Amino acid sequence: MVSPKEMELLARRLNQAHRTAVQSELDAAGLREVGHPMLLTILQSSRGAAGEGQCGAQRELAELLHISPAAVANSLKSLEKGGYIRRKPSTGDARRNLVTLTEKGAAAVKECDRIFERVSTRMLEGFSEEEQDQLLIFRQRMLDNLIKKDHSSCKQEG
Repeated sequence: MVSPKEMELLARRLNQAHRTAVQSELDAAGLREVGHPMLLTILQSSRGAAGEGQCGAQRELAELLHISPAAVANSLKSLEKGGYIRRKPSTGDARRNLVTLTEKGAAAVKECDRIFERVSTRMLEGFSEEEQDQLLIFRQRMLDNLIKKDHSSCKQEG
């Protein structure tokens, strides 16, 4: 049986190796400054019917990415400086910024999607379709267990 320590170390190594592989691909594609590619991807997926690619609040983005609002603010600042996004105050609420992808940002999202695909393909090399399906089920169960555990411990504290 695998010890909890071994499982924890493997999870950390896998996460780090995945992040390193994605960053290496971003660097090779000239997208080093993107920093947090999932942020661009979320902005792309938030496009409305008119295709404006807007997302209201940094807090919403932080929740979707499971990172701090300060980290989102830093990433948005960098993305804006690089010409990937535009920010403008919301007309309905001056405390909120509408974040819009630029054409450069939309092109970067497409390349990020290709990068995620390449890294995932490389990571799953040698796994059968059945093994990949099982892996997905196992990882989802692990995530569900952790989320359930987080919620129950929060309830006990409050």
